[in-house]
Amino acid sequence: MSPAVADESREPGDESPIAESPIAKRLLIGDPLTSEKLDEQLLPKKMALPIFASDALSSVAYAPQELLMILLTGGLAFLAFSPWIAAAVVVLLIVVVVSYRQLIKAYPSGGGDYEVASKNLGEIPGVVVASALLVDYVLTVAVSVASGVDNIISALPFLNSWRVELAILFVVIIVIVNLRGVREASTVFAIPTYVFIGSVAVMIVVGLARMALGDPPIASSAQYGVEAQDLGQVAVILLILRAFSSGCSALTGVEAVSNGVPAFRKPKIRNAQMTLTLMGGIAICLFAGLTLIALVSGVHYAENPCDLIGFDCANNPQPSLMAQVASATFGMGSIPFYVIQAATALVLLLAANTAFNGFPLLGSVLARDGYAPKGLNTRGDRLVYSNGMIILGLAAIAVLIVYQANLTTLIQLYIIGVFVSFSLGQIGMVRHWKRSLRNLRGLSAEAAAQASAAYERRSALNGLVINTAGAALTILVLVIVTITKFTHGAWLVFLLIPILATLMVGVNRYYRDVEHEIEVDDETHFGSSGDVAVILVNRLQKPIVKAIDYALAAKHEKTFAVHVSTNKEETAHLQAQWTEHSIPVQLVIIDSPYRTFASPVAGFIKEYRKKHGSAVVTVYLPQYIVGHWWEAILHNRRARRIANQLMLIHGVSINLVPWLLDSSELIYGRRSRPLPGQQRSGLPSQATLQQHHARATRPAGPPEPAPKAPHTD
Repeated sequence: MSPAVADESREPGDESPIAESPIAKRLLIGDPLTSEKLDEQLLPKKMALPIFASDALSSVAYAPQELLMILLTGGLAFLAFSPWIAAAVVVLLIVVVVSYRQLIKAYPSGGGDYEVASKNLGEIPGVVVASALLVDYVLTVAVSVASGVDNIISALPFLNSWRVELAILFVVIIVIVNLRGVREASTVFAIPTYVFIGSVAVMIVVGLARMALGDPPIASSAQYGVEAQDLGQVAVILLILRAFSSGCSALTGVEAVSNGVPAFRKPKIRNAQMTLTLMGGIAICLFAGLTLIALVSGVHYAENPCDLIGFDCANNPQPSLMAQVASATFGMGSIPFYVIQAATALVLLLAANTAFNGFPLLGSVLARDGYAPKGLNTRGDRLVYSNGMIILGLAAIAVLIVYQANLTTLIQLYIIGVFVSFSLGQIGMVRHWKRSLRNLRGLSAEAAAQASAAYERRSALNGLVINTAGAALTILVLVIVTITKFTHGAWLVFLLIPILATLMVGVNRYYRDVEHEIEVDDETHFGSSGDVAVILVNRLQKPIVKAIDYALAAKHEKTFAVHVSTNKEETAHLQAQWTEHSIPVQLVIIDSPYRTFASPVAGFIKEYRKKHGSAVVTVYLPQYIVGHWWEAILHNRRARRIANQLMLIHGVSINLVPWLLDSSELIYGRRSRPLPGQQRSGLPSQATLQQHHARATRPAGPPEPAPKAPHTD
């Protein structure tokens, strides 16, 4: 062990952060990026589409499946309602996309529905929207990954017993890829997204062509009957509404573009609006086409596979709708079948990436406004909000474990949060446009006659009409979704949203109170009548001598070395060493019959301040710096514990004196041993200590004696 001696030819700040980063961290997420490279991380439209639209695009893989599955509960005859329900979902999707184009234009800062609700409806609606979005982002990851695993198992049934483990593994991989930065994530996610779009589009075209030629594809489940439930009139209506609410899962992810506007390249608003429009158009085509092919090929997908008459539910997992359509169109085991299954599984897994962009960005906005911990507004090494990504990953893993990565169960919790934010966001936009129109009416006659004012008035009127329609439809859908999903598990979401909103308000009030408490004023002063250094000594070793050297160099008015005695033999040995090495600092021995350390030192400091006034006491504590995780376990870290307790005493400041063990080169990239020619004992010479002591001693006279301790030497 030896002092931390740096190369004197280097400036203190010259150490490269890359060299100081752990090797495992660099391998996983890459080398740190400077803040100047932030603009390079912004996304062009072709990369923004797979990043922000993967959730909405991938939802077409399970939205038709959930729609048909709910209808099939009532029997095969209910499938006749599916085209009308699908058409209603398409209309709703068009309205929402057009509405969010207006939101992006009015609020491009990245706050999305949260910012709209906060500024137009007030604090409580704002935090409710934020809570709903955060919950929905967690469920987006869980549902997307569970659906991706479901499609993998459809192609490789022997993996069924590893469903949960596979889901957790994929979440971890997605977290690591996102921690590497936006540009690298967009490169990784772009290819699977575009392959999915292309392959599903080809499958739809081939299926329609075969139907036109009189050879429609036939699904493997078309031969199975269904054990239908006996439903009354009210139950039939609820079943249709429930199918519609499940089909509305195709709308998830639309809001992510409005939350991610800051990540686009300039012109940000135009690029974000074009990405949103492309996403909506592609999602509509894929959703409608896939639903049509599924109906033509006779796909029967049951909520309980055992309800399919003739299907061996005991030994075989039920193939997903996408797998059945692909096998009916191209043939089971064909190359196109595996391409579509692989692309579908990948895009479903990567659809979680939409949440990994939306959640951290929303978290940073909430932290900036004081509704979330400040750590969520801190960019990591790769210029992404890494804390938010890690929290999202852990939360999604917990949900997947609790619900065993079961897609049918998870889908019941889904889309509640997104339609809460849709509804409040659209209501907020209506108020925004009404306020804009009032302001325009208040202009003078000359200003109102200008072309710019006329354009703003038309734009506000168009926005008001669009967002009013969006608010009406999304509120209606929210009511339907609530009624049909509440008893199927959605009650949990309605419980979580107010709890999370209450916590956000509490965090905001805490930050507000702290700001008020520490706000500077002209009345508060921290006068002191002295400057005292206290060096805590256990045994006389190099780290202790280094701390003494530092304390003497700081030229305090008085300097004491304090030893808390828990063993008489060790104390006697320390006193002998102190005399042998002629340490020019008074040694104070404090007995501790209960073997505590911080309390006796605190008593010593309080007694000194009581006798000599409000002196500022600086406590010097040596602390080991280690390079291996297991070394932290082997050392008792007493210095940290003592420091945490002494910081509660008024007038005390803590000075941790680092002692770099040789293993610390794993962190700092250099050895802590002295350079050739330097003193190797680590103990400053008596002349050096005496010089420091002479400089630190005031000429006014000898220092006043230390307060009497239980035993002083």
